[in-house]
Amino acid sequence: MSNLLNRAPAAGFDQPFEMLSACHERVQRSLHLLMRLVEHLKAADDTPKSREMAADAARDVLRYFDIAAPAHHEDEERHVFPLLLASLDQRLTTAVARLHADHLAMEAAWAVLRPLLQEVASAGASANLPALQSAADRFGALYAGHIELENDVVFPAARSAMDAAAVRAMGDEMAARRQAATGSTAPGSR
Repeated sequence: MSNLLNRAPAAGFDQPFEMLSACHERVQRSLHLLMRLVEHLKAADDTPKSREMAADAARDVLRYFDIAAPAHHEDEERHVFPLLLASLDQRLTTAVARLHADHLAMEAAWAVLRPLLQEVASAGASANLPALQSAADRFGALYAGHIELENDVVFPAARSAMDAAAVRAMGDEMAARRQAATGSTAPGSR
């Protein structure tokens, strides 16, 4: 169930906008795994293999949304959003305001979902499946439209406003921040 997350996006720090877009694929795979986990818990029999599968999937989801997703949001907040806010283009500033609010809501929703997943990661089961289902649904719903707005509007606008040196500096900063945090610049460390 959890091997969906093992593939890293092909883009690297030398292509930061492509990397940001590729990370959205990982977000979607992680959300899909989360929903599959909830369905597994609802349908699964209480066997050691079933609990092990659930625990593995929960750990994968936790790992992605504890490490990679916050770094991805920070990339956007540091490099993309300020550039577009400075443009004074009303359509772009409205989009950035919505995306920033989404990030805050995602952080709050993750704070509710995370301990429920930690329980599954340690026990392979959930003592409160309705709460897990509700928190997972809420968390997933926050991404609806968010990724599309970034990929279709915000990233292209920011990319077109940057020259090659600025794009290179953006990728270098993203890599340096991850290296400082994890000691790795491998694409899978996003």
